[in-house]
Parts: sequence; structure tokens; C-alpha cells
Amino acid sequence: MDAATQAPDLLALNNVEVIYDQVALAIKGVSVTVPQGGMVALLGANGAGKSTTLKAISGLLKPERGEVTRGELHFQGEDIERLMPQQRVRRGIVQVLEGRRVFEHLTPDENLVAASAVTGCSRAETQRRRDRVYGYFPRLHERRSAQAGFLSGGEQQMLAIGRALMTDPRLLMLDEPSLGLAPFLVAEIFQIVQRINREEGLSVLLVEQNAMAALEVVSRGYLMENGRIVMHDSAEAMKRNPDIQEFYLGGREGKDFHEVKHYSRRKRWLS
Repeated sequence: MDAATQAPDLLALNNVEVIYDQVALAIKGVSVTVPQGGMVALLGANGAGKSTTLKAISGLLKPERGEVTRGELHFQGEDIERLMPQQRVRRGIVQVLEGRRVFEHLTPDENLVAASAVTGCSRAETQRRRDRVYGYFPRLHERRSAQAGFLSGGEQQMLAIGRALMTDPRLLMLDEPSLGLAPFLVAEIFQIVQRINREEGLSVLLVEQNAMAALEVVSRGYLMENGRIVMHDSAEAMKRNPDIQEFYLGGREGKDFHEVKHYSRRKRWLS
């Protein structure tokens, strides 16, 4: 076990439940921890509840008529459930939403400056953070004067992550960063995120359907299905697990995890 997995928990969800429109139960009894300086993956098929879990952490449920109705959310030991989204950002929690949402009519440079405004940092600090982003994503520096809407999908994903870094976060949450990207771009972006984690100690919670790609860069993983955590272990153990291999490598993607032939043997993993 590496040092990151032994570090104190930066983020801790305990038995969290989320309901939409006061009737639809989206996630049920979810418990997840992210250690200080660690990289953790939240895996599962589309609709499993992964994005809802991230929005419960970032505070973005309310615009979608969702709310946390049970459980505890702690960040650096503090209960954050009642904090507004902008307050959570100032405490160091930032979410990169699915779909590479950037200001398409602005340049990458303007996107980065706009992202820093939420923290109210000085001009000198904004420049320092922007230089740091361009250091990790030199391709963005090359395209810094182009209109963001004309960037490639991979460049837009880099810009979305760069904007998140402009808030100087302690926890970076990435929602499906591989979506719609070629495998070589996915590998490049994951390697950059891994480098940021290693060099700066930035904790990362990575939501992915591409389980095998995610497990190559994280230290620990959780598997969600139908709003529940059904498995959690070290990344190496999950990669070796025959159920994960069959579900993600055996042509079973999109089917119920309970259908895999090893399910009867796997029941001991259920939380």
C-alpha cells in the first residue's frame, strides 16, 4: 500500500442518500473516501449514480431538483452539506463536469482568467496559476488565442481541467473525462492528471465508465451499480478481479453487473 492510501481522508462520504424531485432515490447508502494526496476512481455503467455522487460533493444537486436526504459529507473534517457550491470551491473542491463545458466564444486565455475570478485572487496570482496550467498543457498555450469553440475535443477537455486548476483546488473531481476522446488522448490526459497529483499532492476523484483506463492511474477504486457501492478495493486488486475483467473486457458493458457468471462468488464484496 502506498503512502497516499495511508494518508488521512481529505473527503469522506458516509451512508449518503440523494433523492430527486422528493421521490426518485438516486443513490443509496454511498460511502466513499478520498485520502489526502490520493487518486480514487468511481466506476460503473451509465446511470449508476456516479455523477450524482460528484454533484452531492460539489453542491450542484439543487439546480437539478436533487438533495442529500441522509448521510454525512465531510471535507478536511468539516461538514460541508449545508455549504453553497461557491463556498465549497473556496474550500478547495472543484468538479469538471461531463461534456467539456467551456466558454466557446472566449479564448483559452480568457477562459482561464474567468475561472480564477471565483476565488478573488490577485492579478499576480492569476498569472502564476495560468502559467502553471500552460506548463501542464503546452498545447493550450499554443492555442491560447484561438476561440475555445474551435479547439479539438481533447484540447477542450484540457481547457476544462485547466479552468478547474485555476481555482487552486485541494480535490479535483473529473466526470467522464474520456468521453468521446480517442484512446491516445485519454492516455495523455490521464498521464497529465497523474503528474499533477504526483507533483502537487492534488487529490483526485475520477468518475469513469472506462474502468481499465482509470484503474491504470488511480490507487483505489469503487464500483457503483443502481445507486449503490457494490465493490471497493485497491486498483491492482480490482484489475485482477475476474468479475471486473469479465464485465469490462468480456463484452458485458451496459449489462447488469449481477449477470456475470462470478456473481455468486462475488457476493462477499457487497457493502
